Amino acid sequence: MRYFYYVHTGHRIGLDRFHRAVAIVNELQKEIDITLLCSDFRIAAEAKEYGIKRSVGVDLVRNIPQIAHHGDKIIFDSAEINPTLLEDMTQFFSPFIRISDDPSDIKHPKEFLISPYLQGEGICNTTVVNDRYFESLSKTIPLALFFGDDDYEKDLEKYQALFKPFKMELVMGFYHFMGYEKALKESFSVIHECEAYDEVIRHTDILVSASPQAVLQSLVGGGRPVFLQRADYVRDFIPLFQSLNIPIVEQFTQEQLMQAISTASSNNYHNIEKSNSKVIEFIRKSFNL
Repeated sequence: MRYFYYVHTGHRIGLDRFHRAVAIVNELQKEIDITLLCSDFRIAAEAKEYGIKRSVGVDLVRNIPQIAHHGDKIIFDSAEINPTLLEDMTQFFSPFIRISDDPSDIKHPKEFLISPYLQGEGICNTTVVNDRYFESLSKTIPLALFFGDDDYEKDLEKYQALFKPFKMELVMGFYHFMGYEKALKESFSVIHECEAYDEVIRHTDILVSASPQAVLQSLVGGGRPVFLQRADYVRDFIPLFQSLNIPIVEQFTQEQLMQAISTASSNNYHNIEKSNSKVIEFIRKSFNL
């Protein structure tokens, strides 16, 4: 019997789920031999830099059974799901644990589910953020933007005039095109490479971001995040962020962005619990560890 964690990543969807996977796998590999399966070979090769001991690239989600054996155990962190695939996965793996961000999701009778929205038998109702982000560090960066790890259509370049008047700092994404910063340098006071992600997120006072995970990481560390709802991203996090009183920008206009930043400056944010131990215990029980 073997243990796996499958995470959907890539140059069109970013690394939000990967950051969540790192938080969980780093804890689980202290007691079990677990392999991280990534849908992008590039981040699979880089995973060791995040403390992951073993990672493998998988080109198609349907190919996972070619790596695993019937009866193996898996955590499935992806929206690449449909009723047929879900039925097949719950039959192949024992148990099958899925992480969902969808407020309208429904739990399959044969799966275990981790969700910030759903409750009930076999469900862990929580939001996963790496424990280390809960440490509040000095906020030496007044205002910064993290547009996301992916920007295949170069939307940031198209919208850069929106951000220019704010003179904010920018942290580049993992999947941004080589040399992309040259087209953006006139619109931001400082441009950080993607390797500075952690430093920028944890030291920024007001973080403007289209990355849901970056928004949550900023929030738990004492930052004041503003969420940008990109048109090419799902809207699953809107209800959660509304409940946390996080300002949301849905129309990319200077007026709405200015209002959101102004709101963030004096906002009464609601925080989330430090829940990694809760998630790990749920997984341990589901895996019969």
